[in-house]
Amino acid sequence: MESVERVAEAVLYEGYLLYPYRRSAMKNQQRWTFGGVYPRLYSEANHDDDPWSMQTQCLVLGNEHTTLEVKVRFLQVVDRKVAQQVNGAMCQVEALRVGEQVHRPWEEAVERAVCLEGARDALPVVLGDLIGGSRQVAIDVPGGREDEPLQGPDGTTVGAISREWQALQGTVEVWAEPLDTDLEGASIPLPCFRLTTRITNTTPFARANREPVDRLRQVALRRAFVSTHTILRVQGGEFISLLEPPAAFRPAAERCQNLHTWPVLAGEQGERNTILSSPIILYDYPQIAAESPGNLFDATEIDELLTLSIMTMTDEEKQEMRESDARGREILERTEALTTEQLMKLHGVVRSLQTLREEDT
Repeated sequence: MESVERVAEAVLYEGYLLYPYRRSAMKNQQRWTFGGVYPRLYSEANHDDDPWSMQTQCLVLGNEHTTLEVKVRFLQVVDRKVAQQVNGAMCQVEALRVGEQVHRPWEEAVERAVCLEGARDALPVVLGDLIGGSRQVAIDVPGGREDEPLQGPDGTTVGAISREWQALQGTVEVWAEPLDTDLEGASIPLPCFRLTTRITNTTPFARANREPVDRLRQVALRRAFVSTHTILRVQGGEFISLLEPPAAFRPAAERCQNLHTWPVLAGEQGERNTILSSPIILYDYPQIAAESPGNLFDATEIDELLTLSIMTMTDEEKQEMRESDARGREILERTEALTTEQLMKLHGVVRSLQTLREEDT
C-alpha cells in the first residue's frame, strides 16, 4: 500500500497551495478547488457546481466471503488567526513578529479519514454484508479550537495562534449488486459485483441575511469535505479496470456511474486488489516519480520548472512564502537544500526504450 498512499497523499494536497506559494498571489485567493463535497442545503440552493455527494462505482470479482476495506480521506479547512498580547488581553492582528519569525492569519487544513467497519465486532467487511443491503459509517467531526502560545526570546508569552474548525456531518454508504455470472457470453472465474461507495455531506447550513454570494461560498467551504477521495482494497477477489476493461466486462463498466470522481487501479503494475477513486483524472497504476523530491501541490506544472522558479524568487518573495504557510516553508527549505545531482535528475529521465516495428513507424 505504500505506493498507493503516496499517490493518495499527492491527490489529497493537490491545489492546497499553488506557485508562487504566497497568500498574496491571485492564484491562492481561491483555494480548495478539488474534490469538494459541500453541505447539501448549500448545494441544493442553486449551487450545482458545488456538489453535496460523491459516488464511486466499480466492478469487483469475488464472492460473499471476499473482504473489503473502504477508506475515505479528505481535508477540512481550518481558520488560523494570530493574536498579540496587549495589557494582558489577546487582540487579533494581521502580523506578529516573534524573534526572526513572522506569523500571519490564513487558512490551513487538517486531514480526516473514515473507514468502514464490518457487521460483526472487529471482523472486516465482506461482500456478503453488502448484497441486498448497505453498510454505513457516519462522518461526525465536532467543531473545535486549539490555541498555541507564542513565546518571545525571553520566554514570556507575547501572543498566540488559534486554529478553529467547524463541525462536519455526513455518511459513507457502501453496497454491492451481483451481476450476471456470464457476461457477454464469456465465462468468468468468480461472480461479478457492482460496488458502490457514496459520500454525502449533511452538515447543517443556513444562509445569513444578506450574505454576499462570494462570502457564502467561503462559509460553505468551512463545512465541506475538501480533496475527497476513496481507497478500496479487496482480499479474495479483484477489481476490473474501468479504463481498459476486458471485452466481456465493457458494457458493465460503461454502466458504472461515477459522480465527481474517477476510479483507477492502483498499486504495482498488474495488481488488481486496490482502487483509488479521486477527483483528479488519473490513469491505471499512477506512480510518483522516483526523482521527485517531494510534493509541490501544483501538478499543472512539472517539478523542474517549479523548483527553478522557486530558486529565482527574490528574498522578499521567499520571506512571504515562509510566512504564508508551514507547508510552503517546507517546500522552500527542501528546494534550497537540493544538491546538484538532485537538480539534474529533475531535468528528465528515460524510463525504457522500445524497438518499433516497421509497420508502426
